[in-house]
Amino acid sequence: MTPAISQALRHADYDAVVVGSGINSLVAAATLARGGWRVCVLERNDELGGAIRTAEITVPGFTHDVFSAWHPLFVLSASYAKLGEELRSRGLEYLTADLVTATLFPDGEAAFLSRSPEANTVEFDRHAPGDGRAFQRELDDFQRNADISFAMLSTELAGRAGAALALRALRRFRRRGLIQYSGELLTTSRAWLEEAFTSPRVQGLLAPWVLHTGLGPDAGGSGFMNRAIASVLQTAGLPVARGGGSHLVDALVAIINDQGGDCRTGAEAERVLVSGGRAVGVKVAGGRIVTARRAVLCNVTPPQLYETLLADCDLAPAALAEGHRYRFGRAGMQIHYALSSPPRWDGDDRLSQTPVVHLTPGLNGVSRAVNEADRGLLPHSATIVCGQPCAVDPSRAPDGSSILWIQLQELPTRPIGDAADEIDVEGGIWTESLRERYADRIQARLVRHIPNLESSILRRVTLSPADIEAANPNLRGGDIYSGSCDLDQSLLWRPRPGLAGHRTPIRRLYQIGASTHPGPGLGAGSGEIVARHLLGRR
Repeated sequence: MTPAISQALRHADYDAVVVGSGINSLVAAATLARGGWRVCVLERNDELGGAIRTAEITVPGFTHDVFSAWHPLFVLSASYAKLGEELRSRGLEYLTADLVTATLFPDGEAAFLSRSPEANTVEFDRHAPGDGRAFQRELDDFQRNADISFAMLSTELAGRAGAALALRALRRFRRRGLIQYSGELLTTSRAWLEEAFTSPRVQGLLAPWVLHTGLGPDAGGSGFMNRAIASVLQTAGLPVARGGGSHLVDALVAIINDQGGDCRTGAEAERVLVSGGRAVGVKVAGGRIVTARRAVLCNVTPPQLYETLLADCDLAPAALAEGHRYRFGRAGMQIHYALSSPPRWDGDDRLSQTPVVHLTPGLNGVSRAVNEADRGLLPHSATIVCGQPCAVDPSRAPDGSSILWIQLQELPTRPIGDAADEIDVEGGIWTESLRERYADRIQARLVRHIPNLESSILRRVTLSPADIEAANPNLRGGDIYSGSCDLDQSLLWRPRPGLAGHRTPIRRLYQIGASTHPGPGLGAGSGEIVARHLLGRR
């Protein structure tokens, strides 16, 4: 240890230092600050918020959520239950539409989901008599044990709390019931949808939501996640922050600052400082040292943590190997439109009022696109996530105009070919040319259903997988979920079986973020779990 570090440690700057400023970092920092800790958040970029960023990236006056946009998991989270009043007092307001989502099929027909169980029953029965009752029955069955199911997503499974939850589940279900429940956790979305519903339209309405959990419809565990998301959508809808998601970031930062904490931008962490086997601070680019008396929290991926931030530490080979084995998943793409007039959809009038419309041939279409991306191909007919923030929050665009938020979740990081055999993938590099030609394919499909789209475009801005990684190193290769969510990297085994949980081999050093349990999303689960542990530790 250098004399400078030794001197700094005698008078630690903060109780906790947090690397990265994503939702988990800010929730952890705000929770610790409210608990009396002095906290510092270090962010490499010029803006706080991680994947929550609001900016006028197309035309002045048009407000876009650049990456994440919809906050149902946060609104239902334990963090919002605790911090909600303070966040609202600092200007955060959530807006929610009655309609939630729709799937538009190639033939122009559509299926819808709303926040009304009665309306959903009617809608599902419109496609196949009995599917409406089946949907409510499935959600009722899920809700009976929702406390156990959602507790898995808010508990440190690799610890005493996880063991206590397992015992609680055993007492409730008994041995045979627990075996059955565990089996249901492992089922695929395809198995659930085809068993529960007769109509391909209903299956196609629900199937795309599996993509929003980082899975495909044929992946183990996707059935459980599909049911959980369906329950969340009917319960909470798709709330958005009025004026953009950055208002959530601003409100959390205000809580931290008001409690004497600091949030610094342009502060890239280079190393975690370790003394006596415990984390004592962070070295920032430029040589500055920020010391921590009680804990260091790193919202980074395992390769970043073990290969870079802990590069100077003598770690066990097994830990280094597990960090190196961490796998990243499919890539994503964002397309943002500023429009001179609202989109006029062909077909059902409800489409213009629906916050998120998926364009896909259905369950098999989602499955095919995932399979093509996994094989390194640009999908022939990708699942288009068409977000319409102005359907919920008209303030996002000037009167009479609109925006579209397009997300694609089925892309290879390094494409080796095109499933449609139309686009030259240019050696597998996401060049500007490849990015725009693929965006043109997506736009051509949108135009078939939105006749006035091209005539109303003021500007289109596309972010390729390479652009997404450049904006946030946690999104390696353009993986918007910070790592594969396959079963061997989920729940008890996230980030890796040999690194399970949020503790690290270094005492007082914790890993949080989408690469850790409970995984991606804006529920702030890992930040809440670690902050709760630190405040409760004697």
